[in-house]
Amino acid sequence: MASPLGRCGALAGEIHVSSADRTRQTLEVIDAALPRLGLVERVHVDDALYTFRGDALREWLKALPADAARVLVIGHNPALIELARWLCPELPASFPTGSLVHLRLPDGAWRSVTPRSAEWVASLSPAEVSYDIFQPEAPATKEPGGIHLPERAALQLEHQYQLIRELEPGVIAGFDPEFLHQYRVNLRRSRAIGESVLAAVKVPGLRKGLKRLKRRAQATSDLRDLDVFLASLSQQRPLLAPRVQPALQAWLSSRRDVEHQALCEQLASEAYAREKLVWGRFLASGSFRKALRKLTRKRVQTVLTEQVAQHDRSLASITVASPDEALHDLRKGVKRIRYLAELDPERHRDLLSSLRQRQNLLGNFQDLCTWQAWVGEFAAELDGDSDQRAGLNGWLAELGQQKQALRERLMGERQLHSSNA
Repeated sequence: MASPLGRCGALAGEIHVSSADRTRQTLEVIDAALPRLGLVERVHVDDALYTFRGDALREWLKALPADAARVLVIGHNPALIELARWLCPELPASFPTGSLVHLRLPDGAWRSVTPRSAEWVASLSPAEVSYDIFQPEAPATKEPGGIHLPERAALQLEHQYQLIRELEPGVIAGFDPEFLHQYRVNLRRSRAIGESVLAAVKVPGLRKGLKRLKRRAQATSDLRDLDVFLASLSQQRPLLAPRVQPALQAWLSSRRDVEHQALCEQLASEAYAREKLVWGRFLASGSFRKALRKLTRKRVQTVLTEQVAQHDRSLASITVASPDEALHDLRKGVKRIRYLAELDPERHRDLLSSLRQRQNLLGNFQDLCTWQAWVGEFAAELDGDSDQRAGLNGWLAELGQQKQALRERLMGERQLHSSNA
């Protein structure tokens, strides 16, 4: 929670900590993560905060000096949540350990604070900040063994729907890019499975839902690309002029902030809430389950064979002069084949292994194209000397060479084979 506390300004004012060992250790860990802030030297350790009674915390709060404009309290429940709900009844009745609640009070002396006088600005839990913490809380996928194909497709779509809803708070918080990645993956996987089902059987109402999923996934595209590029930039450290690298990083971060804000506005909209409610109800409907009963291994195999043949024809047509879009289309086709094969994974184990390897190659090519576009756009806006532009042009040329090497490798790939066993 150290980085979120710092970014939201919680550490900018006075810091008051209970005298309990665990609360002081909490601050010490935050201080170790943010050593430049000197938190341990600024902290006020107070025995009065070592309480589990909300009324005792109210008395402590009202005794704060008037010049304390911003206060962070690290204390104990149920006292903290009782105090918070006394100030702002709209708050939930509980928060996970390690959570942050940000309240804003009206101007005036602390002693004059009254019930219901606070505005709920924000709240944040560790599971919204770190995907590693969130992950165990995600719904478990049911074991596919012994499950009929229609039931498996329904379970996968329901599981992905639940994951999408569970991931939304982490996406909005925006501290761990993995939330966005998993959110995007589950949107696209849901759409791909739905399209696979639709290719094999007729399901009334499914196509409309898939169009909405496609639109939501597209809204995450640039943001995800920016996350990947920023992570790569910090790891690879390309040889650019000293002022260019941080300028590029700042430019990308600014673009990311704009994209993230736009996505948050979408997720908070009434239209989005209605859309997700409709999709969830559709997946749980009897009519959807009834239509899925027509999904058979034979139908899936027929569609899969057609898609593999189309992929092989597209792969055979790739040349050194093929446009980048041809390889992007190839990547989309591979994903469609993979998701269709995953409806019957035991039968298509070898095919799925080949598909994952090929998808990684095509994904790497896609990343290089995206990075090339971002660097080119940044270079066009850069007000710098010729050396700075030369460094960027050199990097663009290197990215082009990497793309060409991947293109040639893909041209040497073998054709896929769909099992008919």
